[in-house]
Amino acid sequence: MRQHTHSEFPDTMERLLPMPSLVPSDVTDVPPEHALLTVDMKEYSKLPEAKMAPARADLDSMLSTVFAQCGIGDATLLGAVKDRGDGAIFVLPARHAARLIDPLLVHLGQALERREQTRLASAPTIRLRASVHVGPLAPPEHRGDAVNDACRLVDSDAARRAMTAAVDHGVLLAAVVSDTVFGRTVAAGRTSALKEHHFHRATARVEGKPGFEQICWLFVPGLVPSVLAPYLAQDSGAVPGGRPSQAAQHSTKATTANESSGAVRQKGEASGKARLIQVGRDYITSQEQS
Repeated sequence: MRQHTHSEFPDTMERLLPMPSLVPSDVTDVPPEHALLTVDMKEYSKLPEAKMAPARADLDSMLSTVFAQCGIGDATLLGAVKDRGDGAIFVLPARHAARLIDPLLVHLGQALERREQTRLASAPTIRLRASVHVGPLAPPEHRGDAVNDACRLVDSDAARRAMTAAVDHGVLLAAVVSDTVFGRTVAAGRTSALKEHHFHRATARVEGKPGFEQICWLFVPGLVPSVLAPYLAQDSGAVPGGRPSQAAQHSTKATTANESSGAVRQKGEASGKARLIQVGRDYITSQEQS
C-alpha cells in the first residue's frame, strides 16, 4: 500500500497543529457566580456565655430545616471557612438566588416565630437580620467582593433600621436584598408569593465604609413598605448618578396601587462576623481558615 507524505496533504496537517494562544498572559477569567445568604443574630454578643451555644444551635437547626423546605439540599453547618459565632454566610449555586428570597425568607420568619412561641423562659429570643446577594467568587475558598458586600448589606444602616422596625412591631426577621438579586428574581417574576410591593427600596450604607453605597430592597415579614418608610426617612433612595432603577419604578407603582386598594395587609445590628458555608451538591467544602 502506498504511503502518503506530508507534502501531499499540507493543508490537512496544518489544521491538526495546535494554534498558539492569543490571550495575554496577564488576563484573568471572572470566577463563577454564586448566591449568598448572610444571617446575623441581633445582640448575640450580649448574651450570657452559657446561652450562646444553645442559641446558635437553635439557629443552625432552623436554618437546616428551612433549606430543606426550600429544596436546596443539605444545609448542615459543615465546611466552615470563617466562624465568629453570631452569623453565617451560605454560598450556593447562583440558580438558587430566587429561592433564597421566596420561599426561604417566609419560612425563616415562620421558624423564628415558632421557636419564640415554644421556647423556655430561660432561652433568649432570636432576632435575625439576613441579606441575599449574588456575585463572582474565586474557588476553592470562594473569596471575593461579593462576600464583603453581603456582609456590608446585613450590617448596613438600612438593615439596622429595618430591624428596629421589626422589633417595634414584634417581628423577628429583617432582610435586605441587593439590587442585583432583586432585579434577577423579584422584578423578573421568579418569586411566586413575594412581589415587588412587599419590598421597600432603600440605600445601604455602612458607617466607616464611605466607598460602600448600594441600592437595596428591605423585607420584614408582615410589614408593608409604608410602615418601614419612616424608619428609612434619612435615606433618599436615589441611585448613584440620580437615575432610578427600572425595578424601583415598577415597585413604586405597585406599592401605591396596592396600598390604595388595601389588598395587602402586612405588619411592616450586625458586626460583619460570619461563617462561610457552602451548600449544594456541586460545591466543594473548604477547611476552616484562620
